[in-house]
Amino acid sequence: MMLATASSCRVAAARLLPGLILAALFLLTGFRLPAADAANLPVATAARVAGDETRTRFVADLTVPVGYTVYVMANPYRVMIDLPQVSFSLPEGAGDNTRGLVKQYRFGPVDEGHSRIVIDTDGPVLIDKAFLLKPKKDGQPAHIVVDIVRTTKQAFDAKLAAEGDSGTAEAAPEDTPPASASAPANPRDRKLVVIDPGHGGIDPGAIGMGKTREKDVVLAFGLKLKKALEAGGTIDVVMTRSDDTFLTLRDRVKVARDKEADLFIAIHADTVRGGDARGATIYTLSEKASDAEAEALAHKENRADIIAGIDLEAENQEVTDILIDLAQRESKTHSLVFAKKAVAEMSPVTAFTGKPMRSAGFMVLKAADVPSVLIELGFLSSKQDESQLTSPEWQQKVAGAMGRAVEKYFATQLAARTP
Repeated sequence: MMLATASSCRVAAARLLPGLILAALFLLTGFRLPAADAANLPVATAARVAGDETRTRFVADLTVPVGYTVYVMANPYRVMIDLPQVSFSLPEGAGDNTRGLVKQYRFGPVDEGHSRIVIDTDGPVLIDKAFLLKPKKDGQPAHIVVDIVRTTKQAFDAKLAAEGDSGTAEAAPEDTPPASASAPANPRDRKLVVIDPGHGGIDPGAIGMGKTREKDVVLAFGLKLKKALEAGGTIDVVMTRSDDTFLTLRDRVKVARDKEADLFIAIHADTVRGGDARGATIYTLSEKASDAEAEALAHKENRADIIAGIDLEAENQEVTDILIDLAQRESKTHSLVFAKKAVAEMSPVTAFTGKPMRSAGFMVLKAADVPSVLIELGFLSSKQDESQLTSPEWQQKVAGAMGRAVEKYFATQLAARTP
């Protein structure tokens, strides 16, 4: 996805001028679509705005997926969403129900073949992300999602000028959201990964056959992973804990959100009663567990906060909100991409379970805008796994492999942004 440049904005304005004149004529002459045509058009049924004065999300619901173009313009500052011909069935006054960076939004036909949504902003903004999500089920709407971030006039002008005459951002109806449309207002030169060693403090986690404590081995591994990631010089790392400290699940998620992490990796080790289970497993978020074992593990991990007297069993309100759900749907896609790369890189250096990738409703993976995975490094109930988990050599080897997976994951994102 790419933003319009300063010059291409002018070109776009010139190109669109005839359409604007036609639109004015349509309004003046009382133009209406023929009834037969209107009945066959996609319908915009709702729109909503969420966020704050730093980052704001605009969502439009349509009866069917459509392609669209999104770009920014100045004098006044606004975001333009150009659509094929659609019918608008939004409540009266919908464009006045705004917040954050959005002052108001307007919508209507441009000419017989095109429609437009104009989002007036309270200053210069850039498009951070723009994507379209198909309906999950029949009868549900498709969603056009546009995330905008505040910037300065200087950064706005510089960003547009730097991109040359590359055109506007175009999106086709896809199940997989594309990479960010442009860099945020305050772009980082380096990616940020949050590493979350599980448990800690009064919560030892699983206990191995040789009395190995989960909290100790996952911290040791996390520190080695941090070192491996930082060695390349392109990735910054934040640890949720760097010592034997207890953090609630909510606090761990908050670190990822507050730091605006590009990837969140929770590290754990498991135990089972009886059997000979061993090997690693990588989990991604799903409200419906992939199997009974995944569901049981998620239930156990989600109740870890009760050790400190905090029961978060009922704190799932945020994931029921439609805007959070949309963000999670995008993040889940990226989480799966990373999980696949991690399995590919780690398989040559460590064993995986029979189902190397699973999903479950882990509370710690519910940072809506952050791609997140939880890795169970192995089973402390297995003598072989416990021996590996406590081996500095094994930890170093597996941390290096995971580090390569992270680098390849970010490289794929950069490639997706290249026109």
